[in-house]
Amino acid sequence: MDYKSTLNLPKTDFPMQGKLPQQEPLTLRRWQEADLYQQLLHARADRPRYILHDGPPYANGQIHIGHAVNKVLKDIINKSKLLEGFQVPYVPGWDCHGLPIEIQVEKELGRPGEKVSPRVFREACRRYAEGQVDGQRQDFERLGIIGDWQHPYLTMHFEAEADIVRELGRLTVNGSVYRGAKPVHWCVDCGSALAEAEVEYQDRTDPSVDVAFAVVDADELRRRLGLAQTVAASLVIWTTTPWTLPANQAVAMHPDYRYQLLRAGPHTLILAAELAAAALARYGHPDAEVLAEFPGAALEGLLLHHPFLQRQVPVILGHHVTLDAGTGCVHTAPAHGQEDYEAGLQYHLPVESPVEGNGRFRADTPYVGGQTVAAANDSLVALLKERGALLHFEKIRHSYPHCWRHKTPLLFRATPQWFIGMERNGLRAKALAAIAATRWIPEWGQERIAGMVAQRPDWCISRQRAWGVPVALFACAHCGEPLRDAATFERVARAIATAGVDAWFDRPDSDFLGGDAHCAACGHGAFTKVNDILDVWFDSGSTHAFVLERRPELGSPADLYLEGSDQHRGWFQSSLLESVASRGRAPYRTVLTHGFTVDGEGRKMSKSLGNVIAPQKVIDQWGADILRLWVASEDYRGEIPISDDILKRLGESYRRIRNTARYILGNCHDFDPVADAVPTERLLEMDRWMLARTALLQEEIRVAYGEFQFHRVQQRLHHFCSVELGGLYLDVLKDRLYTTPQRSRARRSAQTVLWQILAGMVRWMSPILSFTAEEIWTFMGPRQEAGVFFAEYQSLSLPADSEALMARWERLLTLRTVANQTLEAQRKAGTIGAFLDAELHLYANSDWQEFLHPHAGELRFLLLSSGFHLHPYAERPADCLDSLPGLAMTVEASTAAKCARCWHRRPDVGRHAEHPLLCGRCIENLAEPGETREIC
Repeated sequence: MDYKSTLNLPKTDFPMQGKLPQQEPLTLRRWQEADLYQQLLHARADRPRYILHDGPPYANGQIHIGHAVNKVLKDIINKSKLLEGFQVPYVPGWDCHGLPIEIQVEKELGRPGEKVSPRVFREACRRYAEGQVDGQRQDFERLGIIGDWQHPYLTMHFEAEADIVRELGRLTVNGSVYRGAKPVHWCVDCGSALAEAEVEYQDRTDPSVDVAFAVVDADELRRRLGLAQTVAASLVIWTTTPWTLPANQAVAMHPDYRYQLLRAGPHTLILAAELAAAALARYGHPDAEVLAEFPGAALEGLLLHHPFLQRQVPVILGHHVTLDAGTGCVHTAPAHGQEDYEAGLQYHLPVESPVEGNGRFRADTPYVGGQTVAAANDSLVALLKERGALLHFEKIRHSYPHCWRHKTPLLFRATPQWFIGMERNGLRAKALAAIAATRWIPEWGQERIAGMVAQRPDWCISRQRAWGVPVALFACAHCGEPLRDAATFERVARAIATAGVDAWFDRPDSDFLGGDAHCAACGHGAFTKVNDILDVWFDSGSTHAFVLERRPELGSPADLYLEGSDQHRGWFQSSLLESVASRGRAPYRTVLTHGFTVDGEGRKMSKSLGNVIAPQKVIDQWGADILRLWVASEDYRGEIPISDDILKRLGESYRRIRNTARYILGNCHDFDPVADAVPTERLLEMDRWMLARTALLQEEIRVAYGEFQFHRVQQRLHHFCSVELGGLYLDVLKDRLYTTPQRSRARRSAQTVLWQILAGMVRWMSPILSFTAEEIWTFMGPRQEAGVFFAEYQSLSLPADSEALMARWERLLTLRTVANQTLEAQRKAGTIGAFLDAELHLYANSDWQEFLHPHAGELRFLLLSSGFHLHPYAERPADCLDSLPGLAMTVEASTAAKCARCWHRRPDVGRHAEHPLLCGRCIENLAEPGETREIC
């Protein structure tokens, strides 16, 4: 007889190898053809919504590995919320305006207004952005991201551009927007002001100079300091930007710091007392005489000679003066520094910048007319030396702001710009309150963004470029104030909703201005149209208005914003400020940030290092599910490493999970969960224990998803498959599944729990291994749900005796661990070949006897041995040490014959004439109902 045919061996068409790069596109096509996203929305139409608002990536270039991390994290969250029963609308979007696209179009057409008209240029920018969106959309969909890809939001949609103008109108009408000549970060290469988020800091070498500003009236200085006689003294400033000295309007001192009047060689100098020793050492006069000591407030208003221009500048006071470095006396050029500007406002100082947008001084600027700022540095150092005002010169390396696009140093220069005032309508205080009311993940995000908002200057929202939403303002021709009229803004918005931003630039002013338009500030009725465009951060910062509030399936505030940690100074902040300024609240309830990708050695990815890993390459080689598994496996709160070795390890983890599912499918090929399931109370004890373990694990995974701890989900899923199932449950179960009758209680009990395990696993993995989960789902046969993403967490109730089960099986598994160690030692020693060649002898005290005796007949199956013999503890061999307290163990090679069917060595093999090669148990299992099992 062919006894193999009597065994219930696994049968499944589910492939061992996933062949993900080939199979995933087929699954994706089915999802697209079925319009999976809309089906999911419809299926959960009456459920509570969970809204994750997509921060728009820039529509320029192929997606990189950071894009993949971001979108996969969002998708994992959305799918985990599907498991919880939410309706999960997700509308992806793109940022389509701004300089990067202009640069690409300029390469082909030249600058707008030169070879092509601004209108033709904008049309080319729009076409370019559309092409970039299409390419990125395909890559995002290939990652398995579920969303409304057929109806994304684009900041260049006419309706979006119109709503952005409406948001500008709200803030202009409520007084938040104003015009000012404030210093802003200016990129010569961009030809425009930059937003805070467009600035990055790099080290560079600059001149460091100490410059003397001579006191105009020595007698006035004598009176103020109570000196016995007059002295010709100078205040000394220190700066690393000599090119800003032509714009100097004052020297600032701290009102409370102590300053000293010092005779140092041929000079009489005024320096902060705490910095004097270091400064004098630089000047080569360390042994100076102190003539007087006084607070900075004593010199307020004292006039000084500019070191090379024919003007006098005052001493002013400011709390921004520090003792970190320098002299304690600060060169103040309101046109070239934010703190200088603010101090200048208090003292009504002129804000005059002689530097033009091309980075050169105006031709009429004395000494440096027409020069670049770099050349002016050298010229001015030479001039200061010639005038005897240069006390010290050296080159220093320091951190300096650079353009994030061109990587070139920026100028801080005052230009006429439009701003949102941080103090207007209490915006700063309200924004800080909104930050405190928001949940930040990780928690340090709250402190980070709060610090930025507390210190940030007013928001410069105007740019001098061509491709973007216009700063749709009419400025009073008499006083410069903007027209603060809601009806005018609405007329502009309606025109843009019909014809796009060209409507603003092409149509006459009369189409928008009412006949009775007049300036609320001065009463005049003549206006000038503003031709700047809006900062793109204002565009994306307004998405809560034109996406969350406009799309009927969405709502505001969103449950979650999720982006990289650099967005505390970018999208998180622009969205916060726009929403608080216009609506008085944040646009989000929770904000989650992730780190940036690095290589396996922790290095930033760089083409020059050759360590860039493209997501397209990973997908082509491994499949999207492996990339998704990598995203889930890393703690995204810090840097996220990726390398070929990391992906290989995750490939092994994936195979373990996949083959666990395959094994369960194979052993449930003849199981109908409706007709064949065994009630929980009739399950074998080990099955009830494993059901309880599965229910507890589901709760762990549910909590981990809820806390956005996806690496814990991946770790627990892998451990469950490799250790709890592969290393224990399935190992023990194999004998029962294969050898007991097909419809026996013993086998159906195992199948009942295996099916529930698989039904749980396929759900747990679906947010991460989306393609594989769907594939497994299709092999599980007809289901009530149309696909895995329609399924919610299954109800896994704990068995009534779960607490007792857990305690009992914790002890049994301790015994199994010790038995495995003992058997493995004997196998290595050559005493036995396989574990089933062994018989175990346990010598147990009364406590262990009472625990083990009731089911001693089945424990050989748990311990994977052919025989299990329980003896009194007192009969243990003299040289046998305790394996556990009160329990000793020995192993002997079985002398019994090996059963041809179950491979156990049993003394009853050969006793049945009809089946001489089988043990008695296997003979019993050749027909229903088969052997009786209660434990395992």
